[in-house]
Amino acid sequence: MQTTVLLAEAPFTGADHPFTLTEVELDDPRPDEVLVRVIATGLCHTDLTVPTMLPAEMFPTVMGHEGTGVVEAVGADVTGIEVGDHVVMSFRSCRACSTCTAGDVGYCEQSLLLNYMGMRPDGSTTIRRGGETVFGSFFGQSSFARHALAYADNCVVVPKDLDLALLAPFGCGFQTGAGTVLNVLRAGPDDSLVVYGAGAVGLAAVAAACGAGVGTVIAVDPVPARRRLAEEYGARALDPTADEPGTAPVPDQVKELTGGGASYAIDTTAIPAVVQQAQHSLRMRGTLVALGLGAPEYPIDAIDLLQSGKVIRSSVEGDADPRTMVPELIRRRSEGAFDVDHLVTRYPFERIADAIEDAAKGLVVKPVLTW
Repeated sequence: MQTTVLLAEAPFTGADHPFTLTEVELDDPRPDEVLVRVIATGLCHTDLTVPTMLPAEMFPTVMGHEGTGVVEAVGADVTGIEVGDHVVMSFRSCRACSTCTAGDVGYCEQSLLLNYMGMRPDGSTTIRRGGETVFGSFFGQSSFARHALAYADNCVVVPKDLDLALLAPFGCGFQTGAGTVLNVLRAGPDDSLVVYGAGAVGLAAVAAACGAGVGTVIAVDPVPARRRLAEEYGARALDPTADEPGTAPVPDQVKELTGGGASYAIDTTAIPAVVQQAQHSLRMRGTLVALGLGAPEYPIDAIDLLQSGKVIRSSVEGDADPRTMVPELIRRRSEGAFDVDHLVTRYPFERIADAIEDAAKGLVVKPVLTW
């Protein structure tokens, strides 16, 4: 079928994001595939970072991994999804390997093949432009498009009365931030949490933590508007750029607010110096979860680590299974315990360049592209 996509061409660099609206040919769904008419797709930092890491041979390509839409066709082998269903699309997992069967679907042994290689597991591609191959299947969807081919394992059916544009970030960004708090850290009233970077992932973590009653929640961000959003949730907000006389370093401010250091820290910035600040903000045996993508290395203070019993780890998608996490976040949203609708700003797909620029300037938190 003919459809429209946002095509990324090589070279794709950190300073130049050449997405162009292009007509392509999309395969009909195979027996295990689901054809989704895309309504909205969240713009995630990953959509801009991963293409900078791809070889020229993997272009042109279609990104997009926070898609929502309406099911238009279902392969013969697909169960639990019907034509007309509204779905949130998330990451893929095989559901059969040892980590998947243990419930850790974010760490699927086939994750690289299923989510990042630009093709189906059998090596075939789903998109063409004339006689040219276009790489897709990003997170099993490539939803920077009017139509996407997805799968039963990464489609979550949601109520039809919900606004799909508001649910798009539940497929990755909001799921990652909230899941890190609820699944990885399982923070509670006796705990303290500091979040470095109050973008979409960071504010989702703040929202989940405050909604779950975590004792002390702190957000660190240089953008005043984002600090205000964190404060609206009930968090304390710190400006890492403040240089008034007598202003203590951010880790020292965190220790003062938490009585000696935070139980938990989350970094969403991928800035090496900030990751080390997050480490220094922890109390004895505290845990830091690094979520940011971009820097190839993080410096770790080995003396601090060895003398404190601290844990430094990462998390894929907040250790979430979309099949259960997306409905859980929708439930929390309906109860007022995960209030994130106002973090979304809508842009028509043709204004993706504006969405990227506004997010980079801190003018918006979570851009969502809509048709």
